[in-house]
Amino acid sequence: MNMEMQTEYQREAVESFRKFLNSEIRPIAKQFRDRFIFKEKMREITMAIAEFGLPGASLAEEHGGMGLSMVTEAMLFEELVTVSVDIGLCVMINKGMTQLAADLPSPLRERYLPDMLAGRAFASFCISEPDVGSNVADIKVTARRDGDHFILNGEKTWISNGDYSDWIVVTARTGEKELTHILVDRKEHGYESRNIEKIALNSQSTAQIFLSDCRVPVTNVVGEVGSGLKNTMKTFEKARANVGMLSVGLMRAALEESIAYATERKQFGKVIAGHQLIAEKIAEMATMTDAARLMCFRAFSMMDAGVRCDVQSSMAKWFATEAAVKVCRDAVQLHGGNGLTKEFNVERLAREAIVIPVPDGTTEIQKLMISRALTGVGSFV
Repeated sequence: MNMEMQTEYQREAVESFRKFLNSEIRPIAKQFRDRFIFKEKMREITMAIAEFGLPGASLAEEHGGMGLSMVTEAMLFEELVTVSVDIGLCVMINKGMTQLAADLPSPLRERYLPDMLAGRAFASFCISEPDVGSNVADIKVTARRDGDHFILNGEKTWISNGDYSDWIVVTARTGEKELTHILVDRKEHGYESRNIEKIALNSQSTAQIFLSDCRVPVTNVVGEVGSGLKNTMKTFEKARANVGMLSVGLMRAALEESIAYATERKQFGKVIAGHQLIAEKIAEMATMTDAARLMCFRAFSMMDAGVRCDVQSSMAKWFATEAAVKVCRDAVQLHGGNGLTKEFNVERLAREAIVIPVPDGTTEIQKLMISRALTGVGSFV
């Protein structure tokens, strides 16, 4: 597909998806504002979204996806998160797990991938633990070999889609210096989950996962035994760029709300958009949103070209998430007292923006990763 045709396709796909989101998903997001969307309702939502290509837009056609570029997928994703970061976060996790399911051995792929692509199933990637965040090598969840099975024990936390999940991929310790990814099915192998209440983004599931003597076949190993740390670091490349796009959606929503308000609200005899400091604020918000979007697109373009982009993804994640905090806070400021009320969306956007710099490596971790890549000097012991 040449660039001209691709651009035409992108425009049509985005416009069609935007119309659907505004008519069907936006009212649901408003209805469940700060309230948990129960699993069956979220399944209904994700199945409807799947008709437009997410979560499998960039997945190869041979695996049931649409075979689109990751940049095109990111454009569709931006539309979704502009309407709802909660729902977008759920779909984002399913998107990553769909890519992972496509790489599973054939029996597992045939079992799990179709339902993921159709939006019927939910999955989670389990890394963080109560005492383990960015220090992945210190993971404590154990997987003890017992013949043709592993016995898993331990706790994971801050797991997106955790309470929704039908299956999870657990990063577990299979040896003193060995981490392995193991697929655990909720019904077949058993694990428990409990939602975590947060400052925002409570309409979707962020949960604790409890594994107690979960007996899982060795055939459920994802990749190879001992490849868990290496493969975990690879997942961050895509995850961080996607979290950047979450931030772009937040900023765009805040900008749209601010433009609408500034062109209607009057003070001192004219709409506030006509006051220089308000005009400056809107210009800065728009520029930061655009810059963040372009940084994310650069990372996705490199992925499309098959080029590693760990540094570019970390830059995009750091810049976009921190920019979202500023842009959404400025949106509240622009709204004045009204911005502090739940009648206007900007107070919710500001709370959501505060959360986003933390997942998939904090801003501080991104800076350390970037510096280490550029200088060759690490900051960790």
